[in-house]
Amino acid sequence: MTAPLPSLFVPHGAPTFALRPGAAGAALSALAGRLPRPRAIVVVSAHWDSEAPTVGFAERPETIHDFWGFPEELYAIRYPATGCREAADEVAAAIAAAGLPVERDAGRGLDHGAWVPLRLMFPEAEVPVIPLSIQSTGGPRQAWTLGRALAPLAAHGFLVVASGNVTHNLRDYQLAWRDNGRTPDYVREFSDWVADRLATGDVESLLDYRRLARDGARAHPSDEHLLPLFVALGAGGEAAVAERFHAGIDDYVIAMDAYAFSRPQGGRP
Repeated sequence: MTAPLPSLFVPHGAPTFALRPGAAGAALSALAGRLPRPRAIVVVSAHWDSEAPTVGFAERPETIHDFWGFPEELYAIRYPATGCREAADEVAAAIAAAGLPVERDAGRGLDHGAWVPLRLMFPEAEVPVIPLSIQSTGGPRQAWTLGRALAPLAAHGFLVVASGNVTHNLRDYQLAWRDNGRTPDYVREFSDWVADRLATGDVESLLDYRRLARDGARAHPSDEHLLPLFVALGAGGEAAVAERFHAGIDDYVIAMDAYAFSRPQGGRP
């Protein structure tokens, strides 16, 4: 591999994204088709939250259906991923080398935040998958620091895929549904604010989004679905260049924006 792989922030939307991938799913599939084949995928999902960064070591991570009340066909889906102990060891070592605590989980599978986008991007499950948890108690800066710890792995064939959503207020879904499906203004405004900050490399403002972005706290009543964006940004390396390769809204209130973070020519991890 002649150049480090980018790091990716991808949406996982509602679980029904697996059945109706639409334009966002097509964008994920197309992007994956343009990438060199990774040696391994580090997948960071908003739905695996732990006190310390935890690396999954399962040889065959199970498909976790961590949702209720959805169509039966969703529960029949299996993503036949394999793990790789050697690659998982390297992920854990990179986190430890950055001075962060790290734990190992021999049985962790893939929740829908992980398997839904991976199934769209790598439908043959041909690349080993290493799940990695987020820490919602650490907030955006800790997530960005975790991503920075992963940045050197890109030069060794690892692809970081961090999965969340740029907006995630499910209470507002009910309000929008009652309002004839009208998307609240803040959904587009916040997603564009994030895009503008990424385009100018304004990391500090992004890390303080709850204070600086209008309706930032409404876009995310809690941080966990935006934290993967900060992991992906950090994993892109120093002065990462952001490409928004998809922008759209599903289910009235879920911004499905997707980003690739690449190093500038000669950029450092």
